[in-house]
Amino acid sequence: QVQLVESGGGLVQAGGSLRLSCAASGGTFSSYGMGWFRQAPGQEREFVGGITSSSGTSYANSVEGRFTISRDNAKNTVYLQMNSLKPEDTDVYYCAARRAGGVGSSQRLYDYWGQGTQVIVSS
Repeated sequence: QVQLVESGGGLVQAGGSLRLSCAASGGTFSSYGMGWFRQAPGQEREFVGGITSSSGTSYANSVEGRFTISRDNAKNTVYLQMNSLKPEDTDVYYCAARRAGGVGSSQRLYDYWGQGTQVIVSS
């Protein structure tokens, strides 16, 4: 059974940085596409960005140029580096894995999900 565990969330001031990690176990990590999503209470889960099994990346317009996704297959871990954080980035951030290896903005593409980690950006 594939398990994903996010870490690295917390409280940060606007303009600051955080790096989130997502550690995978129980599957073949190197073959998965990995996505990051975020969600506020009462709202739809929003695609943040993703990295394919061949390390191609894509990002939502709202985070382009500020966030960077990378992966370390030797550690079965994907990262979300968040810089120049804004209060509107405050959300629970989720990691997701897709067996097919690609990424996309739809939640329905992904097979496995982590429990999420809270990010709060104060003004």
